[in-house]
Amino acid sequence: MIKVGITGGMGSGKSVVATLFRLHGVPVFDADNEAKLLNDTSPRIREELTHHFGNSLYEGGRLDRKRFAQIIFHDEKRLALANSIIHPVLADHFIEWAEKRDALPLVAIDAALLFEAGFDQLVDRVAVVFAPLDIRLDRVMHRDGTQRSEAEGRMQHQIPEEEKIKRADYVIYNDNHHSLIQQVAGILYET
Repeated sequence: MIKVGITGGMGSGKSVVATLFRLHGVPVFDADNEAKLLNDTSPRIREELTHHFGNSLYEGGRLDRKRFAQIIFHDEKRLALANSIIHPVLADHFIEWAEKRDALPLVAIDAALLFEAGFDQLVDRVAVVFAPLDIRLDRVMHRDGTQRSEAEGRMQHQIPEEEKIKRADYVIYNDNHHSLIQQVAGILYET
């Protein structure tokens, strides 16, 4: 089985590319959604998060995401601590998920923080979805209803696009000039 990591900066269109993989019959592990689920259900994550950030972080048995974001996203040390708690559990979950599909020729993981979390070590190939910064900012502002400065601030927490491209096996250009369908089909043909 070949495992492909799909990543890209905010607003690059990596979720659209992940959907194209799914449409070709490739199972895709959605790291963002799985992390949200694990934040609510994993005793290990809950114990560590409440130990470091307080019991009020959970309400009604679920992580208060808004409160959590306010605590970690403006403090690099807290963000790193939270990631050091969540990412190992998420990595284990992905490995178990992939093992259950070991008879398949190909699976993928859709992970915005593929490199930051070290998940690139869990895959055989990496596909980076690239879009120019102005296009990405417009998409994020439209999608999230945020101001440009807020979108730029959130993007600063990710590895720069140039670095991701250097570490990629494939670059998928989502710049309104290249066909995503053809590029994804080309990757699937190669693997």
